[in-house]
Amino acid sequence: MSGQVSPARRIALDVLTGVRERDAYANLLLPTLLARQRPSREDAAFATELAYGTLRLAGRYDAIIARAAGRPLERIDPPVLDVLRLGAHQLLALRTARHAAVHQAVEQARATAGRGAAGFANAVLRRVGERTAEEWTAVLTAGVADRFERAALASGHPAWVVRELDAALASMADGGGDLDPLLEVDDAAPPVGLAALPGLADRDDLVDDAGLPLRPHRLSPIGVELDGGDPGRIAAVASGVVRVQDPGSQLAALALVRARPIRPGERWLDLCAGPGGKAALLAAEAHLGGAHVVANEITPARARLVGRALVAVPGDHPVETGDGRRFADGTRRFDRVLLDAPCTGLGALRRRPEARWRKRPEDVPALAALQGELLDAAVAALEPGGLLAYVTCSPVVAETTDVVAAALQRHARLRPVATAPVVDRIADRRLRDAERGTAVQLWPHRHGTDAMFVQLLALEP
Repeated sequence: MSGQVSPARRIALDVLTGVRERDAYANLLLPTLLARQRPSREDAAFATELAYGTLRLAGRYDAIIARAAGRPLERIDPPVLDVLRLGAHQLLALRTARHAAVHQAVEQARATAGRGAAGFANAVLRRVGERTAEEWTAVLTAGVADRFERAALASGHPAWVVRELDAALASMADGGGDLDPLLEVDDAAPPVGLAALPGLADRDDLVDDAGLPLRPHRLSPIGVELDGGDPGRIAAVASGVVRVQDPGSQLAALALVRARPIRPGERWLDLCAGPGGKAALLAAEAHLGGAHVVANEITPARARLVGRALVAVPGDHPVETGDGRRFADGTRRFDRVLLDAPCTGLGALRRRPEARWRKRPEDVPALAALQGELLDAAVAALEPGGLLAYVTCSPVVAETTDVVAAALQRHARLRPVATAPVVDRIADRRLRDAERGTAVQLWPHRHGTDAMFVQLLALEP
């Protein structure tokens, strides 16, 4: 029976199954499945939209399926629920004909769990298809007074995430207030970001010669965006001199490097370097300026990824494996330190479709404590007069400004550096809507980047 199911739906279901059963990361599992099964370009694109789109909005679809099924989700077998989620996404978010979406889901449910499951899927999805996405939003939010709960149901975000994002927006210099546009962008497929490593690739040549729908990013001087197609087809990407990297990450690394002129012989540390995108960018800039980079990563597997990312950059760039907190002993000092701290990742929800459902509010205090310890280690590893960049791909207040404020209280010689003017120079424009105290907070809906937080800090001599 599985032969009647399209290759795209089979691949998408395999992704949902891997995420649910093995805690797999969709952005790592899907490329592996595509490489192994080699579907047509059209099927590969459809599988990507099916898998990522369904995972992004899984909470919203679960609420709709529970209403349509007339039973709680706990009474639906998980494999069948995955099939229903895919069907709901096709019916409510894609331009799939209703009969085709229902038929494919029924056949997939039959292949997954038998004839009874097929009949159940048919009944549920026919009820789902009786309303538009907008009509289902009205059904789900009827009688819900709390604005965050309403926004969560409408946008497919956990309510606690909505609250954290709104609080982070409110902490901006302009006061925020643009929560809905942020949630909307989080739910849309982002372009692929590419970084042309300085001195090794030129983004303008890449735009002119790649033969794919590329365009320069409006803020990153080394950034390019790709709306469709496989970036691996670009020779410069295959060789490693152009890397897949969000423009926000590019700006974060460039802020550390270009805040002040590079003195030959400087030593730099990337404290939490995996998977290696920022390390490669630092190494390229170091090669141009005569500096030296050491990359550190706690897990061997991610350390190997860092090593592979650095292969394309000339020079010796050692990669160490170990807990970054060991640098707190102060036995080694560096002129510049990048701390891209482990975080909830709530600033990259558009790129990590399942991430919003994996994190819990109780994760934040433990992460904030770790971030503080790593920041202490970074300060201990900093030469007097040196420069430190504290970076997270989360805008959450407890992981960003609170961590920095606590570190400033603990370290009397540590001083915040106004980061907005540095990023403004790199972007060649004034980004008033990125100012957050002395830090910079980028946003998907404002800047076309992940929600990267960047605070430069200096250690007084």
